[in-house]
Amino acid sequence: MKKLINLSPSPAVKWLLGLLPFVLIVVIYVAASDARLAENPSDKLLPSFTSMQEAMSRMAFEPSKRSGDYVFWTDTLSSLRRLSIGVGIAAVAGLVIGIATGALPLVNAALSPLLTVVSLIPCLALLPVLFIVLGLGEVSKISLITIGITPFIARDIQRRAREIPVEQLIKAQTLGANTAQIISRVLLPQLLPKLINSVRLSLGTGWLFLIAAEAIASTDGLGYRIFLVRRYLSMEVILPYVAWITILAFLFDLLLRKLGSRLFPWESAE
Repeated sequence: MKKLINLSPSPAVKWLLGLLPFVLIVVIYVAASDARLAENPSDKLLPSFTSMQEAMSRMAFEPSKRSGDYVFWTDTLSSLRRLSIGVGIAAVAGLVIGIATGALPLVNAALSPLLTVVSLIPCLALLPVLFIVLGLGEVSKISLITIGITPFIARDIQRRAREIPVEQLIKAQTLGANTAQIISRVLLPQLLPKLINSVRLSLGTGWLFLIAAEAIASTDGLGYRIFLVRRYLSMEVILPYVAWITILAFLFDLLLRKLGSRLFPWESAE
């Protein structure tokens, strides 16, 4: 008889085991919701799936009487735009800073201590400063995301650059490569796959900063809507929005993973 530690599920069993916790969560929620609504039909804490479906149908497929927009899709597009721009800027900045501090000793001596200190700053504490300096528009929200995750990406790329065997750098110099050629032909091809992984790991933090910025000062966005309707205890809106954010985060991560596999197949094969 095999020991438990040696048992590996088949693909079908693995898929079912992965699905099981989600089914249990839904069953527990339905049971708890039915119990609360049976006791108090006006209870708002655990709305029924029917009320959540009606609320989301209204927000997604009926134009707002005030603005004429389809609120759900407007919120989604606004949040995705802010997140994509912020993460994109952070990825480029993190790659440049990471390579510079990881490959160039002089730059590392000058910037590495500063990078370490900046990475320790709780970026949510900077939100009022950003609003004062940059205003309440899009720039401050995108800046919060960028400032929040750039140090993480930069430090990860820095560490990955230092892990590249020094023999590769010596061989490149022996063949006559200058600093720019070493960075572009030796370091960059090996660090770009790591960059995608770093961005994937930083997405959760990026979503956190996005929701925080939208909650404090915004007129649209997923975070704005959640904090707007909370004053009315509209759980039939809040819970679907939270679920939608989770789905978007999963799809964003999946897209980056597929992109990495397509662009750098040798990395995913390792």
